[in-house]
Amino acid sequence: MRSITGAEIFPAQTPAVSQVFTTVLSHGPLTRLEAGRRAQLSPAAVTKAVRPLLEAGYLLEDADEDSRPAVGRPATLVRVNGARALFAGVKVTGDKLIGVLTDLCCRVRLARRVPLPDPSPRAVLAALAALVRELIDETRDLGPAVGLGIAVSGDVDRAEGIVTYSPFLGWRDLPLAELASAATGLPVTVDNDVRALTAAEQWFGAGAGLDSFAVVTVGTGIGCGLVVHGRVVSGAHGVAGEIGHVVVDPAGPACPCGSRGCVEAVAGEAAILTAMRAATGRPVPDSAAAADLARQGVPGAREVYERAGTAIGRGIAAVANLLGPERVVISGEGLTAHDLFAGHVRRAFTEAAFGSAARCDVRFRPLPFEEWARGASAAAIRSFITSAPGSGKG
Repeated sequence: MRSITGAEIFPAQTPAVSQVFTTVLSHGPLTRLEAGRRAQLSPAAVTKAVRPLLEAGYLLEDADEDSRPAVGRPATLVRVNGARALFAGVKVTGDKLIGVLTDLCCRVRLARRVPLPDPSPRAVLAALAALVRELIDETRDLGPAVGLGIAVSGDVDRAEGIVTYSPFLGWRDLPLAELASAATGLPVTVDNDVRALTAAEQWFGAGAGLDSFAVVTVGTGIGCGLVVHGRVVSGAHGVAGEIGHVVVDPAGPACPCGSRGCVEAVAGEAAILTAMRAATGRPVPDSAAAADLARQGVPGAREVYERAGTAIGRGIAAVANLLGPERVVISGEGLTAHDLFAGHVRRAFTEAAFGSAARCDVRFRPLPFEEWARGASAAAIRSFITSAPGSGKG
């Protein structure tokens, strides 16, 4: 495996360098004038920031032939050189690893899935190292690999690289970044999977250009990633955005967290299966079978999704009322059944959102698991860009 740990440092001598680069990364190609306008920097500051990025090959300049004036040369655009650096991203689930290799623009160049029969840290690290080796070796000619991102469900201390608690994997206080770096020879960023997906959506997806938005994921659990004033919010203890444990029905079903009627206790995958079995009297094996029963009109089945959609809508309204995001993006594997609950989500949100919070743009965005791995890669890209000396960020 190629290992260049410590050999590649992003040239962010000043905060303006990272600011200009991330602006071009999210919105480019741009003229320098437009980059300065978006980054709120003077033309002189942009010129000073662009110079080391061009010299190091992270930005390229091209003539914009489409904007050629009647007299003179066309405007010059700056764009990110995606091939300048590659990043691996891995999403860890209870039974598989999903890995991608992306370029600096977070475009997926290769994707792989491998089974994970044993979720113990030792087994996961061995499988992860083999997967990363495969991804990097198969893209040897594309460019240098400079970082690895790992996305894990549960409580993650991103700054320390520690998985504090992952209920689906049974991990507690695992120094995953340190262990994975030793196993792969790459700098490693570990983040909560929803927060990593949010980072990808902020720079490269439905949140690009927005100052505040939220990503809500529906599936095994109900997760939420938050961007406030342009920054992904982690919270003091890494658990910001726990929408899954907002109580929406105090008399509702018990939640593993100890409360009753949490969003997750009504709308999580396990909750839906339990409610579906009770409502229909059938041994519903999985989410696909549950959705089939509802679509077939089996008595009581659609009501399960109605309650789930209502719970999600109320949870999103709580986020909108507190933070006033411009947009909420709803995603996750649970969206395969969104036709059964999307209307109830919107209705409950509208009813529970207060005042202008109801103007929040609520969108459903089904994404494959590879997008979660891409989110892990985005987290690694973010670390690479913003942790360099002089970047002004950690």
